[in-house]
Amino acid sequence: MSYVWGHNLRNEGPRFKLAEYLKVLTAVLLIVWLFKGPLKLGAYNDYTVYAIIALLFAFELLSVGRWFGVTVSGVVFALAKAFLWTSVFLFFGQWLGMSDRLSSHDGTAFAYAVVLALAGLLLLKFDERRVEWKVERKAYEFAGADFGDVKLKGSGKAYPVRFGRKHVGWVLDGELEVEAETPLGRVRKRLLAPVAVWTGENIAGGKTTPDPAFVSTVELLLNPDRLYRDKNKASVIDLGFIKVYEGEGFEYVKLPFIEVIDTPTGEEVRIGPMRIRDGNPEMPPGDMLTIRELTNGFQLTKTGSRLKIQTEEYSIETADGERVIYKSGDESLSLGEAVSLRSRDVSVTVGRGRARVKIEDVVISARDGIVRIRVGGKTHTIESSEAYKLVVRKAKEIVDEQSAGLIEGLGIDRTLLSRRVKELLDELMNYVG
Repeated sequence: MSYVWGHNLRNEGPRFKLAEYLKVLTAVLLIVWLFKGPLKLGAYNDYTVYAIIALLFAFELLSVGRWFGVTVSGVVFALAKAFLWTSVFLFFGQWLGMSDRLSSHDGTAFAYAVVLALAGLLLLKFDERRVEWKVERKAYEFAGADFGDVKLKGSGKAYPVRFGRKHVGWVLDGELEVEAETPLGRVRKRLLAPVAVWTGENIAGGKTTPDPAFVSTVELLLNPDRLYRDKNKASVIDLGFIKVYEGEGFEYVKLPFIEVIDTPTGEEVRIGPMRIRDGNPEMPPGDMLTIRELTNGFQLTKTGSRLKIQTEEYSIETADGERVIYKSGDESLSLGEAVSLRSRDVSVTVGRGRARVKIEDVVISARDGIVRIRVGGKTHTIESSEAYKLVVRKAKEIVDEQSAGLIEGLGIDRTLLSRRVKELLDELMNYVG
């Protein structure tokens, strides 16, 4: 594993970026001060120490409010951390050439850190009321939004949503339609307002007249317990400041101060400024986008190149822009390097040099130029490259033929499937004996 120090500056305001740059500058000054002898900077010893301490306080105070907005307890905790770093610096500095006049204050700095930390804990209750969901009673014109492969069309009003003082998304009221490009084609869905859009992008226009009754209704609907009551089955949770996505071989969890990315190529965990990486995980290139009906079952979530659409009837998930998985009840369709069609008593799989067709008591498999058939309690083996290619070709045709009806919500056509399997069996029997 490798340890990478730093913080992700993506989608951060200029104040937080400045705080990160000041951290780097502090590290540089610490190295300069450590090697002040060879650099002949001994005459500036005290001035360098003062500069380092000032920078410690500066970047801690500038980092306040990254998640929940600037609060009294946040400022107090930032001061406590700055005094703690200062006490550590002064304590170890006495063995590294720091003047006794400065290093003797390490105990005082540590005492300030402890007292301020206790004060911050006591002030948490005071700030608790401010760190909550808030739908602003301000309305802006909405005329559509373009998120690349996902487009939100229509017109209406957009109301900003905040958690604490951090803007986390919008709630829309009006005539809305979402359109998404998938490997299965274009998916369109009319949406019933109110619709929550969790994104850091500005999708609003000019100010317009708000509807207080709409705002009051939305505040009740945005209750996380109401939105995600069945947490064991929820594979996507996006509440602005909390993001969870579990997909095909991909998991992304983002909480305040914690971020976890787990993919087939590796994993990465961030806790505060520290990153722990194993392998080379696929990094989400930007914020997770979620569009959700607050009164119905529709939800669309986009994380980098991954897209998941969930409705009351079906779900579509693209794993990497090319591989797509469709599920409806106990029926599923997977398209990619390998393709498969599955149901309770039906299974058709093609890919990686093999093919398998199963319906009721009929099983046909093809691999490495050999075809095996089990039907009516009898088993047949055919060693023929032509028969092998025939099974692979027919299996692909069956998946393509059935996928259109499955995506349109018609389900698997078992009559047509049985006829295609019977035709395949008849052709294969010409190779038996």
